[in-house]
Amino acid sequence: MAQGMTGWGGGGGHGSGPGGPYGNGPGGPYGNGPGGPYGSGPGGPYGNGPYGSGPYGWGGWAPPPSPPKPGVIPLGPLSLGDILGGAFATIGGYWKQLLGVAAAVYGMAMAAVAIALAVAYAMVGDQLREVVDTPHGVDPSWAEVRPLLIAFGCVWLFGLGMLLAANALVQAACPSVVQSAVLGRPTTFGAVWRRALSRFPAVLGAVVLSGLIAVLPVALLTLGFIATLITYIAMDGSPAHLFWLIPLGFLGALAITPPAVWLWVRLSLAPAVAVIESRGPLASLRRSAALVRGAWWRICGISLLAFAMASVAGFVVQQLINALTAFGNLLTPSALGGDPTVGQILVAVSGFLLLILVAQLIMQFITTTFPQLVLNLLYVDRRIRTENLAPTLAEAAGTPAHG
Repeated sequence: MAQGMTGWGGGGGHGSGPGGPYGNGPGGPYGNGPGGPYGSGPGGPYGNGPYGSGPYGWGGWAPPPSPPKPGVIPLGPLSLGDILGGAFATIGGYWKQLLGVAAAVYGMAMAAVAIALAVAYAMVGDQLREVVDTPHGVDPSWAEVRPLLIAFGCVWLFGLGMLLAANALVQAACPSVVQSAVLGRPTTFGAVWRRALSRFPAVLGAVVLSGLIAVLPVALLTLGFIATLITYIAMDGSPAHLFWLIPLGFLGALAITPPAVWLWVRLSLAPAVAVIESRGPLASLRRSAALVRGAWWRICGISLLAFAMASVAGFVVQQLINALTAFGNLLTPSALGGDPTVGQILVAVSGFLLLILVAQLIMQFITTTFPQLVLNLLYVDRRIRTENLAPTLAEAAGTPAHG
C-alpha cells in the first residue's frame, strides 16, 4: 500500500532505530538530531545561525519563513482557521471518496435494519394484526403485546448497533483521507475503503471503550437515581418527598457532566491514532490521552465548535427533510390525477422516499464527517507541536521543510 496510506514516517514501521517514526536517532522525525527544522542543532532555522546577526540591517533580524503547504494545511503549528479551513478543503477535494464510503456504509446499515425488521414482522405479524384489530375501548392483553415489544425492541437494539458500526467505519475512513489530504496526494475510493476496513476493528473498539468510559459517570448517576426512586416507592413516600428527587437529579447531572466531558475530550483522538499509527484500541486510548495532555481546553473548544457547525448544517438539512415530508402529505389520489394507477402511486412514493433517503444521507454525512476531520487535523497539530512531525510530513510530501 502507498506510503501516504500507511503512515508519515520516512522509514516506516514503529521501531526505534534511526529514521523510525518513533525513534530518536539521527534524522528521526521526533528526534532532536542536527539539522532538524524545529530542533536545537546547528543550522536549525530557529537556532542561533542564519537569523542571529546576518546582513539584514537593524540587528540582522528577518521573519522566519512560512511553512510549506503541499496539501490542505501548512506543515507547522495550526491555528483555528488552518484547522477549519483544512477540514473544508478536505471535504471539497475528497468529497467523492468520503461520500462514497458514507453512502456504502449507511446504505448497508439501512439494508441490514430493513432485513431485521422484515424478519421481526414475519415472526410476530399475526400478533401485530391482532393488536391492531383490537376493538376500540378494549386494551390488548400483555400476552399479545409482549412478543411485539421483544421483537421490535431487538430490532431497535440491532439498529443502534448497526449505526454505531457504520459511524465507526466512517471514522476509520476520515484519517485515511486526511493522510493524503495533508500531503496533497490523490487517493481513490478503493484505497480509502480498504484502509478503513482494515482498521475498522481497532476503531470500533476505541469508540466503544471511549464511549463506555465517558458515560460511566452518567451510568452511575442513573443507577443512583433509580435506586433512590425505588427506595422512595418501597417506603410509600409522600408526594412532597418525590418533589425533591427532581432537583436532586438535576444537581447530579450538573455534577457528572464535567468528568464525562473531560474523559470524552481526553479520548477523542483515539480513532485517528488507531488508523494512522495502526495501534490497538487500548493503545489508541492511551496515546490520545498523552497527545491531549497540555492542550485539553484548546481541543475541547475547537471540537465543540466543529460539532456545533455540523449540527447547524444538519439542522438546515433536517428542515429540508421536513419540507419534503410536508410535500409527501400532498401525494393524495386527487393530487395524482383523481384515480391514479398502482404504478403511478408507486412511482410517486418511491421518488419521495428516495429524496428523503438522500437528504438523510447528506445530513448524516455532514454531522459525522466534518467533526471527525477536525479531530484528525487536531491530531496532526498535536504531533507537529509536541513531536516535530512537520519535517517528516515535508519529506513525505517531497517539499523542503520550510519554504
